[in-house]
Amino acid sequence: MKRSAHRSRYITAAALTVALTATSCGSDTAAPGAAADCAPAQGPVELTFWSWLPGIDKAVAAWNAGNPDIQVRVEITPQGNQGTYGKMFTALKAGEAPDLGQVEFDNLPGFRVQQGLRDIAACPGVAEAAPTFVDWTWGQASFQGDGVFAVPQDTGPLALFYRKDLFERYDIAVPKTWEEYADAARKLKAADPKVSITHFPQKDVNWFAGLVWQAGGQWFALDGDAWTVNLADPNARKVADYWQGLVDDDLVANLQGFSESWNKALESGTVATWVSAAWGAGTLESAAPSTKGKWAVAPMPQWTAGEAKSGNWGGSTTAVLAGTEHPAEAAKFALWLNSSPESLAILTSEGGIYPAAKEAAATLTPSGKLSTFFGGQQYYDIFAESSTQVSQDFAWGPAMEQTYGHIRDGFGTALGGTGTLTDALTTAQQKTITELERQSIPVRK
Repeated sequence: MKRSAHRSRYITAAALTVALTATSCGSDTAAPGAAADCAPAQGPVELTFWSWLPGIDKAVAAWNAGNPDIQVRVEITPQGNQGTYGKMFTALKAGEAPDLGQVEFDNLPGFRVQQGLRDIAACPGVAEAAPTFVDWTWGQASFQGDGVFAVPQDTGPLALFYRKDLFERYDIAVPKTWEEYADAARKLKAADPKVSITHFPQKDVNWFAGLVWQAGGQWFALDGDAWTVNLADPNARKVADYWQGLVDDDLVANLQGFSESWNKALESGTVATWVSAAWGAGTLESAAPSTKGKWAVAPMPQWTAGEAKSGNWGGSTTAVLAGTEHPAEAAKFALWLNSSPESLAILTSEGGIYPAAKEAAATLTPSGKLSTFFGGQQYYDIFAESSTQVSQDFAWGPAMEQTYGHIRDGFGTALGGTGTLTDALTTAQQKTITELERQSIPVRK
């Protein structure tokens, strides 16, 4: 799903950790034996579930019809950072949280450090389910093996959407490396000064994170009980310096993605490519309907010719929240929701997700509408391959709202002509460290 650029305010980790330690029941690894205590209930169970995914109510209805002893009551909520996460944290503090909630990958560490998740590693069927899901998604849901706290739902593997009509008109080869991508940008600008190869969005920092992910950047790591922060590591600087060069040479448009001006640029052909996730296909069709048949999809450009590395933009999990009295049943529902053919058929058609379940992702084909928009190309094959090329090593930090905000502010300043994108990363790194220390989250310097 497309990630919103708007972020709600976090409750401080120190305050919430104290509250949850006192009120939660078997919440996290902080509660001794929590993972081992996952016996099924002896009787009917009702679970509560918060989610914003379109069509989720239909999937829940299908579950309820087949599972009379485990009924799920779903509450449709706003996208996470538009209100649901704040509501979840308030409910956790009050001991009134739902049993399950939709939580995006980059927000899982924030919930974990604030003791908001239940370890379901010992629940029936959980350990056996690991091979069902794309490896990196299970790694993030299990914090690289330190328990299991969520079941992966959807992902956003990256590829290159490009205007094949413009590349053919100007006899430009589809770029296979980032060096070739920059060459293509120069050729497009020379052929038509109005055409930019793409846009650089100030606000979509999680898009930039996907590029850093592909390049091998390591923004965060958990070292024992302390976090390391390295937003400006060498690979992240490489990505920032590359895009700064395109900005300086006026080869990319200064547009915000998903805006009306961006839509018009797509329609008019003044933006010729978009590095985006699998869900971007539907976004393009909605944003620029008159360009039907003019787009195609290619693999991500590589930093080194011949490599096959990708990144990810977006994706969610079904997390089991602290305080649930029925972790076994919550885990059973979460696994069904995100791996059963019946459920995934609903979630892909109604919610437009690109599933984290390997088998489902590998067999997806574009709908008739999208296939026509992309000239009949079976482009899901490219995203299925991309999904296997995403590194398992990239980790999110425990306060991504603030980190995104710091980078976003710095990018805005750089795009305004003061400082550089790399400067923005360096400044955001120090501000993030300060923020974590303010929240009493240990940081290793």
